[in-house]
Amino acid sequence: MEKQFIKQILLDQREEIKKIFNIKIIEREIEEKLRESLKDNLIKVIIGVRRCGKSVLSHHLLKDKNYGYINFDDERLISVKAEDLNDFLESLKEINPDFNYLLLDEIQNVTGWELFVNRLKRMGYNLIITGSNSKLLSKELSTYLTGRHFTIELYPFSFQEFLKYKNFKYIENDLYITEKRAQIKRLFSEYLKFGGFPELFKIELKEQYLRDLYDKIVTRDVVSRYKIKYFKVLKEISLYLISHFGSRITYNKLKNIFEINSVHTIKNYISYLEEAYLIFQLFPFSFKLKNQLRGVKKVYTVDAGLINSISFQFSQNLGKLMENIVFLQLKRKGNEFYFYNEPADGEVDFVIREGLKIKELIQVCHNLDDLETREREIRPLIRGSNQLECSNLIIITYDQEKEEIIKEKKIKFIPLWKWLLL
Repeated sequence: MEKQFIKQILLDQREEIKKIFNIKIIEREIEEKLRESLKDNLIKVIIGVRRCGKSVLSHHLLKDKNYGYINFDDERLISVKAEDLNDFLESLKEINPDFNYLLLDEIQNVTGWELFVNRLKRMGYNLIITGSNSKLLSKELSTYLTGRHFTIELYPFSFQEFLKYKNFKYIENDLYITEKRAQIKRLFSEYLKFGGFPELFKIELKEQYLRDLYDKIVTRDVVSRYKIKYFKVLKEISLYLISHFGSRITYNKLKNIFEINSVHTIKNYISYLEEAYLIFQLFPFSFKLKNQLRGVKKVYTVDAGLINSISFQFSQNLGKLMENIVFLQLKRKGNEFYFYNEPADGEVDFVIREGLKIKELIQVCHNLDDLETREREIRPLIRGSNQLECSNLIIITYDQEKEEIIKEKKIKFIPLWKWLLL
């Protein structure tokens, strides 16, 4: 690639940065941790689903620094090879000779990038790398940059970040004031429907934006990246998993549904979708690792709005949608968690583990007014409490809040919107 062409692209990208600082930017929950990390020389790696705000966050972190920037997700750079990367560095130095911070966006698109980054690290640059594929980044980083980097996962807006974007300010006591609660609940309904992709709230045609984003994730971050031959089948599997969010899956069942000969193909396709942060698998809790890996899994999706725009099942699956939001919040908080299943007594949605102990058991249910539903949710929670020796029991509801003693167990009922603000 000619250096003059490289330089023109970098100048164009430099102009694009100015547009970023003209849009509304809110502070993300992980921003303070990342800002503190700029003081050390470890490589900062920010990974997450496409369009969740990785680039904006990175530019915001560096806005008061003298930094260079290369976006490898630019279609003009699709043919860039590892041997071209030094020309990019030279071109950056021609444009801005004195930068000492460097932001590399989606650099995993370039095969062999890790050796270049390793050299930049040795040269003393303070580096931020972003990427929308967990495996391609982590694999190369663990091989070539062991001990020289740390990784942060970024997700679409949490409910707290969503409220901040909406300029809704509150203090803890506001959660008990009728008018404030009503405002929060109205905003929560919007969050439940449209999710938290940052760009979404500047766009009128929200469902179309989410459908286009979904297609881009599947096409660019999965099909193209892994050179999927039977891409139609992969897209069907992806749509099936998103439409069955919060449900149990087995590789054999999926193999039979889609008439695929090999279970390994199913495993690979699901792992590709996971690596692109589109879907996640949740494993069953067991004290034996092999039982976790071999057991039935549950599947969740990266954003509620994406679910609603693709699966078109919002009203029928409100309880599952709430469960998906709880799953994502537990991921954001960095919890180690599972689901717990006893064939005779049903399922506990989430088991939070801390070290060798079970810290918390969580059920998610939209409405507990029906006695049969109430029994179905409480029975496995009580059984799980006894078997896992955990007394911290929570049922997350849509709008019920109270505490009850049931079979000598204290159970806390809390609305989802309030739990998300804790």
